[in-house]
Amino acid sequence: MSRSNLRASFAACAARTYPDLHPQTGRRCVTSQSPRKSLKLVSPRGFCAGVERAISIVDRMLDLVEGPLYVRKEIVHNRAVVDDFTSRGVVFVDELDEVPAGATVVFSAHGVSPAVRADADARGLRVVDATCPLVTKVHKQVVGQANRGRHIVLIGHAGHDEVEGTMGEAPDSIDLVTSEDDARTLTVPAGKDVYYVTQTTLSVDETHGIVQELQARIPDLQGPAKSDICYATQNRQDGVKRLVADGIDHLLVVGSPNSSNSRRLCEVAEKAGVPAQLVGGPDDLDLDELCQKVNIGLTAGASAPEHLVQSIVACFRGRGWDVEDVVVMEEDVRFELPPEVRGVSSP
Repeated sequence: MSRSNLRASFAACAARTYPDLHPQTGRRCVTSQSPRKSLKLVSPRGFCAGVERAISIVDRMLDLVEGPLYVRKEIVHNRAVVDDFTSRGVVFVDELDEVPAGATVVFSAHGVSPAVRADADARGLRVVDATCPLVTKVHKQVVGQANRGRHIVLIGHAGHDEVEGTMGEAPDSIDLVTSEDDARTLTVPAGKDVYYVTQTTLSVDETHGIVQELQARIPDLQGPAKSDICYATQNRQDGVKRLVADGIDHLLVVGSPNSSNSRRLCEVAEKAGVPAQLVGGPDDLDLDELCQKVNIGLTAGASAPEHLVQSIVACFRGRGWDVEDVVVMEEDVRFELPPEVRGVSSP
C-alpha cells in the first residue's frame, strides 16, 4: 500500500473512531456541549399546617360519622383533594340549606361568618370547625377592633371564602380593599379610627403596596403588630424568590386555579420577569415544550398534595433531567385538632 493510500486509510479509520476530528488538521474539534437540564425543587412547599389540620379533620370524621359527612365549600382549594374526599363519600355543599337537619357538617379551612354559624344552629346541625387558626386570629382582630369603635379595612380578594367569612364578623364596620387603586379612592367614616387586616393568602409585596397607599391617605392607620400573611404563604413566596435568584428560566406551581396562594406564587415569579405556569398535575405539562428550557423551578401552593409534585418530578427524571433540592428553611408548625377528633387515627 502506498504512503498516500496508507495515510488515507488511517484517516478513514480515525474519522470513524473520532467523528469530531478536523478533516485537514487531524485534531479533535472543540464543540460546546448542551448544558445539563435542572429541575429545582424548592422547600418548603405544599401543605401548610392549617391545610393538614383541615384534611385530617375530614379524614377522622369519616370514621366517626354514620351516613354522609357534609363539608361546606371546598375543605381546601385543591381539586385533587376534593375529588379524593368525594370518592370516599364526602358531600360538598355550597350552602347549609343543602344539608339535612341533624346531619354533621365540617366548616372549611377558610372560615365562616357568624351568620353561617347561626344558620347551622337553627338547622340543628352538628358542626365540626376546620377553620385555620390563623384565619380565626384575623376574625378575632376584626371583632375586637369593631368593639372598640374602629372602622376596619380588610385587604383581600372579593368573593374569596376567607374574605366573606371575615367581613361577616362586622359587616357594618368593614370595607374591602382589593388593590392600590381601591386604597387611593377609599372613603372611611369621619372621626373614626381605622384598623386594617389582611387575607392570609395574599402576596406579601402586593399587601405592602396597598398598606402604603392606605397610610398615605390615613396617617393614623393602625394594624396588627405582625403581618396577617400566613407563615406558609410568606415562606413559599420566599422560596420562589430564591428560585428566581438562582436563575430559573421557568416556574411550575402545583395548585388549582381557585387557590389564592398558588396564584400569588405565579405572580411573584412573573413580577421578577420569570414565566410561571399553574398546573394541577402531570397531565397539564407540555414536556416537549418545557424540555426546551434549561433551569425550571418547581413549587406547590399550600393546598397542593405532595404526590402531585412527585409525579411531576418523575416526568422530568424520565426525560433525563437532574433534580436539585433547594431548601430555603424548615417548617415545624403544627395546629391542635378540635376535641371532636382527638384520639381518632387518621387513615
